Amino acid sequence: MKQGVLVYDQENDRIDIRFGLEDYYGGLHCGTTFDVLIGRRWIPTRIELGRVWYLVGIKTSNLEGLRVRI
Repeated sequence: MKQGVLVYDQENDRIDIRFGLEDYYGGLHCGTTFDVLIGRRWIPTRIELGRVWYLVGIKTSNLEGLRVRI
């Protein structure tokens, strides 16, 4: 599994995962599953799009910067 942080890609209007300076996942799509680090625990989730992008079962108003693994 690779670890990175969630970032917003304005060009594609998608959430992406940044693994390094020039290393990106390539854009997430609805239903993509991964784990998000909450405190010291990895929580499985998936990304969906309603009015805004959100993570199922994770309460946060801002996805950018969350540490994830996929």
